[in-house]
Amino acid sequence: MLRKLVLSVFLSAITCVTVAAPSHSPPQDRDHQFLMTRHMRDEAHALPAVGRLPATQRLHFDMVLPVRAPAELERFLAEVYNPNSPSYRRFLTPAEFTARFGPTAADWNELVAFARRSGFTVTGGSRDEMDLRLSGTVAAVEAAFHVSMRTYQHPTERRTFYSPDTEPTVGMQAEVWHISGLDNFVRPQARVHQHAAMTVRPDTSTGGCPGNSYCGSDMRTAYYGGTALTGAGQSLGLVEYYGYDIADLQTYFANSGQSSSVPVNGISTDGSSVSCVHAQGCDDTEQTLDMTQAIGMAPGLAQLNVYVGGSDTAILSAMSVVPPHSVTGKVDAQLSCSWGWGPGDPSVDDPYFQKFAAQGQSFFTAAGDSAAYTAGSQAVFPADDAYVTVVGGTDLATSGPAGPWAGESAWSDGGGGNYAPDNILIPSWQKAAIAQYNAAASKPGSTVLRNSPDVSAEANFDFYVCANQSGCTANEYGGTSFAAPMWAGYLALANQQAAANGLPTVGFLNPTLYAIGAAGGSGYANAFHDVASGTNGYPTTPGYDLATGWGSPNGTGLITLLVGAATPGFSLTTSSVVTVSSGTTGTVTVKSAATGGFTGSIALSAGGTPAGVTVTFSPSSITASGTST
Repeated sequence: MLRKLVLSVFLSAITCVTVAAPSHSPPQDRDHQFLMTRHMRDEAHALPAVGRLPATQRLHFDMVLPVRAPAELERFLAEVYNPNSPSYRRFLTPAEFTARFGPTAADWNELVAFARRSGFTVTGGSRDEMDLRLSGTVAAVEAAFHVSMRTYQHPTERRTFYSPDTEPTVGMQAEVWHISGLDNFVRPQARVHQHAAMTVRPDTSTGGCPGNSYCGSDMRTAYYGGTALTGAGQSLGLVEYYGYDIADLQTYFANSGQSSSVPVNGISTDGSSVSCVHAQGCDDTEQTLDMTQAIGMAPGLAQLNVYVGGSDTAILSAMSVVPPHSVTGKVDAQLSCSWGWGPGDPSVDDPYFQKFAAQGQSFFTAAGDSAAYTAGSQAVFPADDAYVTVVGGTDLATSGPAGPWAGESAWSDGGGGNYAPDNILIPSWQKAAIAQYNAAASKPGSTVLRNSPDVSAEANFDFYVCANQSGCTANEYGGTSFAAPMWAGYLALANQQAAANGLPTVGFLNPTLYAIGAAGGSGYANAFHDVASGTNGYPTTPGYDLATGWGSPNGTGLITLLVGAATPGFSLTTSSVVTVSSGTTGTVTVKSAATGGFTGSIALSAGGTPAGVTVTFSPSSITASGTST
């Protein structure tokens, strides 16, 4: 029954989020072709311009080509997430995706030629990434895209914003999906949240870090609880709009009495600096805590990749290919985002979210920290997108420092609810869960629009944070910023087990998560901590709710449902091969170690022992020693 549910919900999910064409009609003149997505903000249409950007000012922007054969891609995704299909989880590499669904070589070459003759400077991008990242003067931008770059008074913030005064057009035969970076109406917002009182919370008393605050390792104990899986062989990617100072990460581990051997790889996606110096006005609080939570959950990661860029498409496109200096030679199978932004067209990033799904990558995003979504919510996206896994917030209790899970309730500030500001339609894999919730809740979910969150984890103001080259704080910061990278780290554990079992990665998580929840019973109870108390403005209920989604991960139960149980086994290692000269002595030791969840006994024996050699046994080793004659 579970396998059939996964097929039906994912197929319908893809169908329901198809975005309509822009409201304008393309011109007949192919020398001035409109793009496939909307760029003009309604606010820019309604407001009078107050100025114009200087012609010599340089802008950084990103030209994105569309997915080729989008209907075929939808069919492929339906099959690759159908457990009854021979294509189930037979994911594509970036090169394979390009060959089937990416831009043609001709379209890519035309885009490059257009950029060159327009006088733009290339800062990144490739055909496999479906985009070309560029910089150029305002004058060059206006000439190439047939717009005027105007400034406007922001309607809700004390600043001006810039925007083109009309929809851009391009002199190309190939279609262009979008140009990111032509306006700054919405600035990316980090989800991290600082407690208003900025004091230690008296009810925080079970963390293992200074001040009894929570370390990332506390989340590992509470939500995983084992030791066999560490994320070994897995790489994890973080969405960041600013760089970081690695000294802050080192301070965190030093002050918490821990250490980390995970290599951190800073990746500039468009020429943006991967360095963040607080004295120069840069804040790396979000960036550093994302690292600590991912590493805390998966301390054996092969690599942590930090993608820094100035626009959503620049970052996401870079995450869709094998990163530079990769130690795995593969795309990051787990991705996390603790930022919110507001594209002019909510369909802009879907080609990349679809590409992640096609390549077996999971994308987690923080739900936000201003309680239930309302009509005035800003920068909710991408937490209302249908192709991502949205992580809400809880208030966790453990049995003590570095102790196991003891209880959990909804975090009052956790984002979520039945309002999708971008009017994204409800995916059908969510419809059964909403029907169940509406039958039990006094404040119903939407049967028309996407509801959030999907899952949740600890987000209260009880974490240990080191940032901005200025020391550390305890119990001052919280937010679903902590919960999203924690979930990405948890999935790295699952993907490690999948690899050990000879299986592919999990990929887009939602169809399987909702199918597990819909099946209910012991499977759901073993997979999730069902959070059924507390509220974020929406009531919690047994099973799915709009405060905590399906709940938080329950140890190895969810991992087993996703990728199967660990394959038991054991390994033997030898200290060395000893050559013993006549009249001298030597020793060699052979040790055994349980691996992959092996819990049985291992019998060790030695045969054919030469004269003069003594063999001794311990519970997990054989030691042979003697004098050569």
